[in-house]
Amino acid sequence: MAQVDDGPGPLRVIGGHKPDLAIVDVRLPPTFTDEGVRAAIQARGRHPDVGILILSQYIEPVYTGELLATGEGGVGYLLKERVGDIPAFLDALHRVAAGGTALDREVVAELMRSRSRDAEGPLSALSPREHEVLGLMAEGRTNAAIARALVVTPGAVEKHISNIFSKLDLAATDDDHRRVLAVVTFLRATG
Repeated sequence: MAQVDDGPGPLRVIGGHKPDLAIVDVRLPPTFTDEGVRAAIQARGRHPDVGILILSQYIEPVYTGELLATGEGGVGYLLKERVGDIPAFLDALHRVAAGGTALDREVVAELMRSRSRDAEGPLSALSPREHEVLGLMAEGRTNAAIARALVVTPGAVEKHISNIFSKLDLAATDDDHRRVLAVVTFLRATG
């Protein structure tokens, strides 16, 4: 375990320790603007196997889009106020460390609001329910969790996800994870 106190710190620690997961505050010294997230994005480029969980005081969805721009999993963006919910925080840590995503519900909601302000784009073909499913996917939820949240069957969720993949033109390949690519498309279109 290591702790840093400046913007370049995450790069040094991740490069030296090769952790499974890095938890990075968006704002680090010396300017307390975006040093942490910039370092996380650079670290992600240099060490794509390291899970990165960003913590922020405010909703800044543009950073989420930048962090997810590679189309890889193992990333998360949570509001600091969520850290107090220990089971949810630990769930997010496990998902990100395992290569999944964990996006704060408020970040996803803001992305959805941004999306509704700009109805054109790759997501315009999705139904309202498919938007809901994609939003829950962006939070890092499993199909079973999505089914519980929407009070539908897991089969219905699978059908919605299949429709999302089709409408976003995400064909199955051995090289890409379509679920992550769908979330990246969502974030680009809404961020």
